[in-house]
Amino acid sequence: MASLINSTAGSMPNKALMPMFNGRPDPVLQEALQKVSPQAQAKAKATATDFESMFLNTMFSQMTTGLKGDGPFGDTVGTGPWRSMLTDQYAKNFAKSGGVGISNEVFRSLILQQANKS
Repeated sequence: MASLINSTAGSMPNKALMPMFNGRPDPVLQEALQKVSPQAQAKAKATATDFESMFLNTMFSQMTTGLKGDGPFGDTVGTGPWRSMLTDQYAKNFAKSGGVGISNEVFRSLILQQANKS
């Protein structure tokens, strides 16, 4: 899936040429971005990335629930909290580097809602 903004995944330039949505130019989002302050845009982007991170953390946690540990932690009491922290960091890093596209959809929705309020 193409990035929402014409840039590298996970970052948003100050002035994008034309926002993209599903691989096509998105004039509706471009108009909405002009109505929303840069601070609100940055906050919406951070919120969208946090939401995707939370979703990915839930998904990764479900994937690793039944695994038995090997190595220094093995199958001990400490495996659960350690694995929880590890999946949390995986999810945050995955979302920051572009994720699976959920944050793009959430960002677009947040910006459109904020633009309609003004």
